[in-house]
Amino acid sequence: MSNKIAIIGGGNLGYAMAEGLMNSGFSKPTDLIVTKRNIATLSSLADKGVFITNNNIDAVSMANWVILAIKPFQIKEVLNEIKPILKKDKQVVVSVVTGVWIDEIQEIIGADFPVFRAMPNTAIAIQESMTCINGKSVTPDQSKFVSDLFNQLGLSVMIEEKLMDAATVLGACGTAYAMRYIRANIQGGIEIGFSASVASIIAAQTVKGAAELLLQKNTHPEQEIDKVTTPKGCTIAGLNEMEHQGFSSSLIKGIVTSYKKIVNDM
Repeated sequence: MSNKIAIIGGGNLGYAMAEGLMNSGFSKPTDLIVTKRNIATLSSLADKGVFITNNNIDAVSMANWVILAIKPFQIKEVLNEIKPILKKDKQVVVSVVTGVWIDEIQEIIGADFPVFRAMPNTAIAIQESMTCINGKSVTPDQSKFVSDLFNQLGLSVMIEEKLMDAATVLGACGTAYAMRYIRANIQGGIEIGFSASVASIIAAQTVKGAAELLLQKNTHPEQEIDKVTTPKGCTIAGLNEMEHQGFSSSLIKGIVTSYKKIVNDM
């Protein structure tokens, strides 16, 4: 199968994906097609050699991989538009549309059409997304390609589709939770003497480093915590005070509350 990729929807997400795939070397500009109603906003991609069009039919007809990066309310209209030219033996649909299930897509384009559902987060803008993926009616080679694609934009993991709502909370809402922790860290840093700008750099890099330790060394957080908590030291004193104030329990409650909100609003 060829690796021509059509990104239907050149908004913030679609644009970031195109940029990331080119920057990583995964796709040549000439292998990418990006659509948007106002193509003037995609001129920088066109300058790099990406084919830009406002015609979804043209884009899909040239591609083997069709990435839907549109708004949820547009999904039925776009699928019905491109359905007549989709060929299940030559094309694969990858949806990054929030809240749209694979069965909803296959109900329109065909029950056995190969479809992936992917849930990236906003860090895709800098190729640091955590993307959760599920596929249906797909082959192992197709799954590998989609995993490889999203690994160029950060990290990816295959999950059961029933966990997509939970993945949204942990991987997408989780960005906001992490930002709130960093913000609190900055505020604490200011109180103990740092300027806001210096505290921001220290807090952000410290969190980045902590995350990289877990990802690269594949250790448990407690193992890394133990390395910096000495008997009667300042780290354990601070950690214990945070726990007395409900740090872990409030975070867990927040995650569960967000999840219940998604499930109950569906």
